[in-house]
Amino acid sequence: MKINRLNSIILLGLIATIGILIAQLAWTYKAFTLEEKKFSQKVHIALLEVAREIYENNGHEFSTKDLIQKVSNDYYVVNVNDDIEPAILEHFLKTEFTKFNIITDFEYAIYNCESDDMMYGKYISMNDEADSKKEIKFEKYKDFTYYFAIRFPQEKSYLLSSLTFWIVLSAVLMLILVIYVYSIYTLIQQKKYSELQRDFINNMTHEFKTPLSSILLASNFLSNQKAIQEDEKLNKYAEIITQQGKKLNHHIEKILNVARNDEFAMAIQPIRINLFETLQNVKNSILIKHPEIQIEINVNPETQILADEFHFTNVIQNLLDNSIKYSDENPQISIASNQTVKGIQLDFSDNGIGIPSKNISYIFDKFYRISDRKSNEVNGFGLGLYYVKRIIQQHGWKISAKNNEEKGINISIFIPNK
Repeated sequence: MKINRLNSIILLGLIATIGILIAQLAWTYKAFTLEEKKFSQKVHIALLEVAREIYENNGHEFSTKDLIQKVSNDYYVVNVNDDIEPAILEHFLKTEFTKFNIITDFEYAIYNCESDDMMYGKYISMNDEADSKKEIKFEKYKDFTYYFAIRFPQEKSYLLSSLTFWIVLSAVLMLILVIYVYSIYTLIQQKKYSELQRDFINNMTHEFKTPLSSILLASNFLSNQKAIQEDEKLNKYAEIITQQGKKLNHHIEKILNVARNDEFAMAIQPIRINLFETLQNVKNSILIKHPEIQIEINVNPETQILADEFHFTNVIQNLLDNSIKYSDENPQISIASNQTVKGIQLDFSDNGIGIPSKNISYIFDKFYRISDRKSNEVNGFGLGLYYVKRIIQQHGWKISAKNNEEKGINISIFIPNK
């Protein structure tokens, strides 16, 4: 059900993004067409004005009938059939084009009306520094009439420059589409790998539990035999088998819980608990097993928080166990709280071996373990701190870690005021 819903969301998002992109491209094309039409109209009007000025300059009557022909998108013929001075024509063209804001390079040529031979041509650049083509001069003959033609070699680039915003917007949308598709592909791949990993873990741990249960049953039965109890060495071996079997079973349960919690959100049931009492209870349980450890609690005895008592107790237990495991000397652990306007900061500090700065940002990742001598000596799967972070996030709290100035590590939990 969840997979079908995810696929539907991905498909709808992809369709929506492609639709927006198509609409944007269609709008850009329409805008370009309108700009092209607008440009053509301005050129038509400007050339009419140039023709009128030529007629007036020659003292002839102005007529607009079949005067301007648009041969192609960038080529116009003006059939003035009159006497044309190149310098005067160039002046009229520049003046009218400037008046109508036609700021792009153009070419003009003057043709003989009788033979259609080009008698004169020139390239006009709106940039004065640009090189112009060599002028073609011709000898004028009396009673000969001429017409001229205009071409805009850079019309498309000129029109596209006026649509820069829409072109950039279309490019951004295309980039967003590519990123979206790549992100979806990556998400699907990661989800597939995650499912394969979870299935592997579930299958592996379940396969372990059956023989492990048999081992524990057999070891318990063996420990209760009179002959084993009377033999000190055999009794010790039986206890080792039982203890290690229980330890392995505990690790398997932890792996199963993490795999299960990755698929389904952990059920958190916050209640009001006394922070000092909870910390003290965990401390007492640890001191029974490790009486040599020093744990100092500097917390206001009246401080209360909203937390899931079971999971929060496990969080404290995991943090203290890590401080004990990763210490080369007698562990000294300090637990202190600091009340602020925004909430409570709870600091767990120890005198352990610490963590290299390059690795400290990864310690809450699933299955992450630092490759060093101490990590190789300590049994585990790298799930303790991952579980801690999951519980902290489920509560809506924040957790961070940093090395102490001298030695050891400090892990801070921030509990905002509710």
